[in-house]
Amino acid sequence: MAPTEVRRPFKRPAISDQQKRRDLALLRQAQSRRDAQHHARALASSVISLPSQADEPEPEVEEVEDSSPSSSRDFNVVDASKLRGHEARRWFSRQLMLPEWMIDIPPRLSHDWYVFTRPAGKRCFVVSSNGTTVSRLRNGSILHYFPSALPNGARTKDIAGPAHNFSTLDCIFHEPDQTYYVIDMVCWRSYSLYDCSAEFRFFWLNSKLSETGACNPPSLYHKYRFSVVPIYECDQKGLQAAYSGPVPYAKDGLLFYNKHAQYQTGNTPLALVWKDENCSQYVLDTDSLGQIPAQQQVVLELQADGNLTTSDDPPLVFGCLDKDFIQKAGLQPGHLLRFAIHDEGLKITDGKFEKADMQYIGKSNRARAFAYSYSKILFQYTARHSPLKFEELTASVLSSHDPKDEIADVEMVG
Repeated sequence: MAPTEVRRPFKRPAISDQQKRRDLALLRQAQSRRDAQHHARALASSVISLPSQADEPEPEVEEVEDSSPSSSRDFNVVDASKLRGHEARRWFSRQLMLPEWMIDIPPRLSHDWYVFTRPAGKRCFVVSSNGTTVSRLRNGSILHYFPSALPNGARTKDIAGPAHNFSTLDCIFHEPDQTYYVIDMVCWRSYSLYDCSAEFRFFWLNSKLSETGACNPPSLYHKYRFSVVPIYECDQKGLQAAYSGPVPYAKDGLLFYNKHAQYQTGNTPLALVWKDENCSQYVLDTDSLGQIPAQQQVVLELQADGNLTTSDDPPLVFGCLDKDFIQKAGLQPGHLLRFAIHDEGLKITDGKFEKADMQYIGKSNRARAFAYSYSKILFQYTARHSPLKFEELTASVLSSHDPKDEIADVEMVG
């Protein structure tokens, strides 16, 4: 009998510290949960140690919940709906969880990640409350103001639940079929899902959304249809289904979500986007005319000291402009500026960015709210020179070993 083949984990040479950021993000989440648990225990202990007062009414459960960090965040969502103009746009532009671009393949892709096909369209934050529904784009501006079948999303007589209930969904609006494809659920009937894992949020999304009738065709009190996207385990079968399986919308790459990740506003390495020519029409960035420029272009934010930074937290300094040039060009701190990167113009050593050879083009489109993230710049750069291919993703999943084996291997070293 021929010996059983032992698959060794597929590894692509690391070109960034993305995996370190993923590990750090998970550690921060764990620490946040421990801090919350410690605070709850301390609060309970202090309440128990206080002298009992028979005539003091017992606090309602809702009052205890309102003191939690997540509830404060929920209150901000409701309060923000009262904002107008620039203040509203600024606040809502910072509420979406933005995936990093996949630069390196996570080592436990088949064990710890989901994958699904990203719909092409406008990413937006949808809020239903007080009898109406509002969707806001990534830059915070309003996309649609409409009635919906979401909880408290329309002024009908049969609104279920208290009038102050609200729900928030992370969606992509697909123009051809006028449908909001829901890729995540943030709050549901005022219940916060920020601190829940992606595994729980996706379960809640699939079980709750259809109950409201939001997935039904448009009607008088439901202008746009909502729909969930198929979510797969990131094994060989799921990865292939997400990549080449049929979907009712135009594809724009694949999204990967870590099962244990909480909903974190801003850029996060626990959600990743990847694309190639077979699952997206736009792999390389295009200019205002829809053409791929001869040289890669990036958008960076100008700081008061002349530094040019990405949208990451903390931001990465990508270059610097001379003060005389800034003055002559009439530039101000906070301006988003467009640059061209010369061929072979990025220098990266041991996964660390060192410098970029760039040429100033001009100010960015005013509709843009943020600079590029470092992962997007690097993904676009590698897509032009040495792209991460689907075959490499498949090989990584096929060669992935059991997590227990990985732990045993670590323990045996040294």
